[in-house]
Amino acid sequence: MRILVMVWMLAVGLAGCTGKPSIDDPKLSDRVLKIEEFFDGHVLATGQFQDTFGTVRRRFDVDIKGTWDGTTLTLVEDFVYEDGSEEQRIWRMTKTGQNTWTGKADGVLGTAKGRSDGDTFNWAYKIDLPVPDGTLRVAFDDWLWQFSDTRVYNRGYMKKYGVDIGEVQITFDKVR
Repeated sequence: MRILVMVWMLAVGLAGCTGKPSIDDPKLSDRVLKIEEFFDGHVLATGQFQDTFGTVRRRFDVDIKGTWDGTTLTLVEDFVYEDGSEEQRIWRMTKTGQNTWTGKADGVLGTAKGRSDGDTFNWAYKIDLPVPDGTLRVAFDDWLWQFSDTRVYNRGYMKKYGVDIGEVQITFDKVR
């Protein structure tokens, strides 16, 4: 039993050592991701949640309607999961500086904080996330990169009690 506990602790410790992006990482393009421009209008997304062991646990599609009024970006996100369940999340994001944002949505604890640099945007928050059998309180560390004028890629790292529990990968496609 002791060996099993030690192996589990080692696995958790190594999972915490996984490299994560940094806003200071070298940029791979000259693009500038302007969240307020990319998400203003209609965006379609598809994604999945994968646990720390690599198992895909949930897939989803998202239909997003965004409105930018010059100060606040409102995102109405309609999720449809592979199992047929649905969820709506409405984000209200406020631009607080040239490269900084704050935001709120139902289920989000406190205020989300964001920062952009070049083609990269980082968005961090805690949320009571709806799951099939209730809710799960997690911390998200979302990273978005602009791949083209019409595509943004998102990789979100999820933690519970400071321990990695999985990640979400999403591709956002701007509808023209």
